[in-house]
Amino acid sequence: MPELTVTSEIYEEYDYQTKIKPSQDGNVISEFPFLLPKSRNKHKFDKDDDLDVERPHKAVIKIEHSSKTKIALVGLQVWRGAFLLGDLLIHLGLNGELEGKSVLELGAGTGLTSFVAALYAKKVICTDIDLGGILELIKLNAKYNSHLIKSQFQIMPLDFTQTEWSRQLSDEISNVDIVVAADVIYDDDITAAFVSTVQKILNTRPPKVLYVVMEKRYVFTVEHMDSVAPCYETFLTLLDKVKSENGHSPWTVEQLPLDFPKYFTYDRVKELVLWKIFSK
Repeated sequence: MPELTVTSEIYEEYDYQTKIKPSQDGNVISEFPFLLPKSRNKHKFDKDDDLDVERPHKAVIKIEHSSKTKIALVGLQVWRGAFLLGDLLIHLGLNGELEGKSVLELGAGTGLTSFVAALYAKKVICTDIDLGGILELIKLNAKYNSHLIKSQFQIMPLDFTQTEWSRQLSDEISNVDIVVAADVIYDDDITAAFVSTVQKILNTRPPKVLYVVMEKRYVFTVEHMDSVAPCYETFLTLLDKVKSENGHSPWTVEQLPLDFPKYFTYDRVKELVLWKIFSK
C-alpha cells in the first residue's frame, strides 16, 4: 500500500507564498507575518503625562519548505501548532521568562519556532531527525532569518527512536531549562518514542519544563462509531502511564488555557491544545 501524501491545512487558510525562487525544486518560500512588541507590556507616559501606547511592529519569518510530503517527512512542512507555540514563546519572552534560559526544541521541522525562541532566550538548540534533508533545511532557514536570531543558536540531530545520545547532545540537554515541541504527534510509534524521549530529558537534572503543542486530528472509526483523535488519545495514555510509573522524579502535568495573545496570522482552532509538563 503506497504511503499517503499529506498537506498542511495552513496553506489553504492564508496566502503565505512568495515568488522568491527556492533553493530546491519542489519547495516553496513562504513569509509568515507576526506582530512583535518591542518591549514588555509596561505602561509608559510621555512628557505631558499622557499614556504612551507602544504599538507592536510587523515582522516576518521567511521559511523554505515543502508544500506536500509523505507522512514520514511532515517536518518539511509548516503546521498550525508551530504558530501557537510561537505565540506562547513571544508571550513568555515579553514576560521575561526566557531571559538567560536555554531552550531545546524537539522535532523542529523547518525551524520556525526555534527562530522565535531565539528572539528572547540565551541559547536555542534546534533538533530534529537527520532525514530527508530536514537539518539542512533548518540551516538554510536560519540564514534567511539571521536578523531574528539574537541568541546562541545550535542545530543538532535528535531521533526519538534512538535511545543512545552522543556525548555532545547529552551535555547540551543537561544544561537545558525549557523544552518545546509542536506537531510531533501523528503516528503511534513516533508518539511512543516521543514520550520516551521526553521522559529521559525530564529525568535529567537539573529540573526542566516542557511545553508541547498538538492538534487533535479526528477520524471516524467503525470500532468507535464516532470521530476520535487516536494519536492524541495514545499520547494521553502514554503520558498518564509515565507520570504514574516514573520513579525517578514526580511530574506535574497540566493543560494550559490558550488565553494569551495571538501574534501570528493563523486560525487558532479549538482542536489545538497546549500541555505543560515539568519535573521536580
